[in-house]
Amino acid sequence: MAISKFNYNSFNVTPVAGKALSFNSDADGFSTAGASSMVLIKTLTASSSSTLSFVHGSSSVVLDDTYPVYLFKLINIHSSGDSVTMKVNFRDGGSAYDASKTSTYFRTSHRENDTETVFGYAGGGDLANATGEQQISGGLGNGNDESGSGHMYLFNPSSTTFVKHFFGVTQAVAATPQTEQAFFGGYCNTTSAIDGVQFSLHGSNTMDAGTIKLYGIADS
Repeated sequence: MAISKFNYNSFNVTPVAGKALSFNSDADGFSTAGASSMVLIKTLTASSSSTLSFVHGSSSVVLDDTYPVYLFKLINIHSSGDSVTMKVNFRDGGSAYDASKTSTYFRTSHRENDTETVFGYAGGGDLANATGEQQISGGLGNGNDESGSGHMYLFNPSSTTFVKHFFGVTQAVAATPQTEQAFFGGYCNTTSAIDGVQFSLHGSNTMDAGTIKLYGIADS
C-alpha cells in the first residue's frame, strides 16, 4: 500500500473556537481536540525601549474574558543603566497607566563573593492604594552578561465586579554583583476592567534587550 506524504511546513491548520486537530483511527485520520490550555498571545521585543505595553484590542493583544488568567513572561531584560529596577503598571480605561494598587514586596539576595545574604520584606517596594508603578525586581546590573527574568500572573482583568489580583517572581543579576530574587503581589483596587499592562524600568533607563511574552490560560 502506497503511503501519501505531505510537506509538514506547508500544512496549515487554523483552530476555530478553541479547537485543534488530533490524529485518530478514523478513515480521514483526524478529529477535533481541545487546544493547549496556555496560548501565546503576543511577544514584544525590547530595543532601547522605555516601555513595553500590552493593550487590549491593539496589535492582536487580548486582555478580556477570553481567558480567566493571563501570564507575562519576562526574558533576559537588559537595562541601559546600573542598579535599575523593573516596574509594572495597569490601565483601567482611558490612556494613563495609573490604576490604584495595594501590594507587598519581599526579596532574597546572595552576593557572588559570599559576603552578604538577605531575606526579608522590602517596604520600599510595596504600595498602599497608590497609582504609581509597582516594583517587580531588584536593581539590575547593566554588564554585558547581566539581565533579569521572571513572570507575572494577572487574574480576570475584565471583571467589573471584583478587584484584579496579580503576583509574580523575578530573578536578576544585581549590580553588586549578586543574585536577587523578588516576590511581589497585590491587587488593582478597581472594579473597572484592566485593559492594558505596561512594563518599564526605573527612571529614564531603557530596556536595551529582552522579550516579554503574554499568554492566556484557559479553564482546565
